[in-house]
Amino acid sequence: MPKSLTEDQVRGYRQNGYVGAVPVLSPEETLRFRAGLEDFEARRGAKLDFPERSKSYLLFDWADAIVHHPAVLDAVEDLIGPDILVYHLTMHIKEPGSDGHIVWHQDDDYFHLAPAEHVTAWVALSDATAATGCMRMIPGLHHEGLLPHMEDPKPDHLIRLGKGIYGRWSDTDGDLVPVPAGSMSLHHTHTPHASGPNLGADRRIGVGVSYIPAHVRPEREPRSSALLVRGEDRFGHFHPETRLKASESADAWAAHAKANDFYMAATGIK
Repeated sequence: MPKSLTEDQVRGYRQNGYVGAVPVLSPEETLRFRAGLEDFEARRGAKLDFPERSKSYLLFDWADAIVHHPAVLDAVEDLIGPDILVYHLTMHIKEPGSDGHIVWHQDDDYFHLAPAEHVTAWVALSDATAATGCMRMIPGLHHEGLLPHMEDPKPDHLIRLGKGIYGRWSDTDGDLVPVPAGSMSLHHTHTPHASGPNLGADRRIGVGVSYIPAHVRPEREPRSSALLVRGEDRFGHFHPETRLKASESADAWAAHAKANDFYMAATGIK
């Protein structure tokens, strides 16, 4: 029996490549985690950007709490088993009224991991609705494996390098997957997905956490790093990361920089 998801949700994930909104955070947690993000932005005097938008769990206590949250991990375990690593995290933030959008793509085009069992938990810290630019997903296409992608970097392409699948689907294709604040969606690494601009009045804040079972390995060298968050890692396919001890400490900044260097080298992102 699943720990958190229903059998229908697990079946739907296997068939369609995604699961819609799953409640995971309390209202108090949602507000506290968002406040942690926005407190850093206020102190920095700028919106969160790279490199802090990547692997944020090695730097901020609120992001560490999300990737280790029992409700998140229970649902992930239902899909990939009990030995779980965080391979990556990206903060997906769309400011209200901005033109920024994410083109159709599959996560594995960036990560190149095998076997293809990586699942992204997309945790909402504000409401992701059709108006604010929630994701669209193409159901069932994950069974086709990795599709051809091309780079098309533009200022309004929020995904790095603008790597995407162009000319196959329109902005209105696929299933809308709204996610209320405090909930998450889950999608397979080969599920094509995209999202439109934020036409709402609030920021659309999503925490995209890439979870993999410990037996998954990199298909390319050099390898990246990963953090064990549940169970055990009997394989050692990645450089091991150490859990955050003190938010924004000197050790945290150093560990975050090192992990990002591994990731950038592994993916070829400049």
